[in-house]
Amino acid sequence: MRGRILLGLAVLLAAALGLNYLRPVPAVAATSSVVSQKTIAGSPPALPWPSTGSAAVGVSGLGKVADSGNETQIPTASVAKVMTALVVMHDKPLGLGQTGPSITVTDEDVQAYQTDLQQKQSVVAVQAGEVLTQYQALQAMLIPSGNNIAELLARWDAGSVQAFIDRMNERARSLGLTKSKFADPAGADSGTVSTAGDLLALGMVVMADPVIAQIVSLPQVQLPVAGMKYNVNAALGHDGIVGIKTGSGLAEGANFLFAATVTVSGHQLTIFGCVMGQPTLDAAFSAARGLIRAMQPALTVKQELARNQAVGGYDTPWGLHSDLISTVDVPMVEWPGMILRERLDARVLNLDKPVNPGTPAGTLHVVLGDYELDVPVVTASQLYPPGRFWRLTRLPKL
Repeated sequence: MRGRILLGLAVLLAAALGLNYLRPVPAVAATSSVVSQKTIAGSPPALPWPSTGSAAVGVSGLGKVADSGNETQIPTASVAKVMTALVVMHDKPLGLGQTGPSITVTDEDVQAYQTDLQQKQSVVAVQAGEVLTQYQALQAMLIPSGNNIAELLARWDAGSVQAFIDRMNERARSLGLTKSKFADPAGADSGTVSTAGDLLALGMVVMADPVIAQIVSLPQVQLPVAGMKYNVNAALGHDGIVGIKTGSGLAEGANFLFAATVTVSGHQLTIFGCVMGQPTLDAAFSAARGLIRAMQPALTVKQELARNQAVGGYDTPWGLHSDLISTVDVPMVEWPGMILRERLDARVLNLDKPVNPGTPAGTLHVVLGDYELDVPVVTASQLYPPGRFWRLTRLPKL
C-alpha cells in the first residue's frame, strides 16, 4: 500500500514537473536607468531686451529660448517677404547653383513698379521685356527689398496677387504661426501683421532652405536693369549676422528678423531672433547685436549621451542580465533652465533562442526644446533561453 502511494506521488510529481517545463517561457521587459527629465544647469542670462517693442530669440535645433514677454501683433513691413520667398521656393524649388525658370517682366509689372515708386515704397527698377531668373527675382526682393518684385513673384507663382496671399496664409497656418496674417506679399499693407515669436519661428524655417540662406547673406546683387543694388541689412557681417530681413517704413516702427552664426566649443551654431517696433532700423540692428552678444556665453555644447553608455537593461527571471547601450555619441546644444527629457522605448524579448550582443532593441527618445532624437540602443551582452533545471523547478506564477 505504501509503495503504491509513493509511486502515485512520484507520478504526480513527474507530471507536475513536466507541465511546469512545458509552460511558456516568460517574455522579458526592459527597465530604464535614465532620468525621465532634468533641468539644464545654470540660470538663463538677463538678456538686454529693447525698451520698446518686442523681441524673441532662439537657437538652431532648440527653437525659441526666450522672449521679451510682450508678444503683440504689429505690421511686419518688409519682413513679410521672407514668407513670400518661402512660398515661392515651396512651389518652385531651387537647389544651390540653380537659377530656375525665366520670368519676363510684363506691362502689369512695370505699372506696379511705377505705382509703388510714386508711393515712395522700396522698389527695384524693371522694364517691359526684361528677363529675370527666379533666383535673380528672389535676390531683387530680399537684398534691396523691392516691393514691386514681391508682387511680380506673386503673380508669376500663383497667377494673381490674391491667390498668392491665400497661399501665404495657408503656409502660415501649416507652420503654426497663429498670430500671423498676410494681406500682401511685400509687407507694405499694415494689415500684414505678426509677432516676434511667430517671425522667429518663420526665420528658423526659411534659413533651412540653403538657397534663401545664401541670398540673404549676400551684400549686393547685380541686376539686368536696376544694376548694382545693395543689401538693406546694414548689420550683415557684424557679430556673425548672416541675414535675414529688415522691415521698416510703417508707423509702428522698424523690425529686424536676424540670424547669426557663432562657435561654441568648436561647434557652429545659429542664433536666431526678431526685434519689432523699434524707433529706427539702426535701433533694431543695435538691439539684435546686443542680444547675440549676451546669448553666446550662455550657450554650451555637452555630450549628454556617449556611445556604449548604459541606458537600461534586461534582467531575466533565470538570472541573466544585459545592459542596453547607446550606439552613438549625442552632443547637445544647451540653454540654461531648459528641460531635457529622455524615454527608453525598448522591445519586450521573447527568449526562445539566444540574443547576441549588439542586437537592436529599441530607441532612447531624447527631447530638448524643439530638438528631438531617437537614439538606437542595442544589447551589450549575450542572453540565453532558460535551462532545463530552471524550467522544471520554477515556481508557478500566482
